[in-house]
Amino acid sequence: MTVENKALTKRRVLVVEDDEDIAHLIEMHLTDCGFEVKVVRDGIHAEALANDQSFALITLDLSLPGIDGIELCRRIRRGSSYTPILMLTARSSELDRVLGLELGADDYLTKPFSMRELQARVKAICRRTDALAAQAAQTAPPMIRQGGLVIDVERREVTVNGKQVQLRAKEFALLREFASHPGKVYSRAALLEAVWKYGHEGYRHTVNTHINRLRMKIEKDPTRPSLIRTVHGVGYQLVPEFSTAALP
Repeated sequence: MTVENKALTKRRVLVVEDDEDIAHLIEMHLTDCGFEVKVVRDGIHAEALANDQSFALITLDLSLPGIDGIELCRRIRRGSSYTPILMLTARSSELDRVLGLELGADDYLTKPFSMRELQARVKAICRRTDALAAQAAQTAPPMIRQGGLVIDVERREVTVNGKQVQLRAKEFALLREFASHPGKVYSRAALLEAVWKYGHEGYRHTVNTHINRLRMKIEKDPTRPSLIRTVHGVGYQLVPEFSTAALP
């Protein structure tokens, strides 16, 4: 067993795939990498497991009986804990891929794909997750306060003027990034890199979508945002000093 595989030993992966042959291949090749693999073949069972147990990563097929992969991804991202998702799809349209990423998938593979590429993508996601967790533990304060906005980093909770706000995983990550650097102006490309960990030009509208959703939840008037401001021609910034009167 290689050094890298030893580092991955005992990580648990949930494989959600209704094709028995593909599921078996994925299970076999991820087991070879040192993962403990649990396979389920329908969305309903997968949702129950994802809510009840902890996994290092979920590989998620789009076409599933019961609950399809898109809806399952949406439901998993509503939860309080964050589990990386690698979406597997036989659909080739860019719309399907973008929709999956906007709903919170961390990466995707289009079928047919090689098992070596699958192994590489899974290992890369785990390395990235480990690095982010280590960095957060060393640098992030347990609480971030900006006016009446309070972010509990460890519990992944946000309150606005004492009222708790429910954010999806990427919305929380965006707000945390902004609040950790008040006044900093972020381009869309910089936010893609900081929050989504990729920088493809075609996906920059993903940032716009999540910014709009975040504003709906934390701004007093989302149509005239006073907290997360648009810097025209550049990107966005969290206003470094704002009055609590601007909060809902």
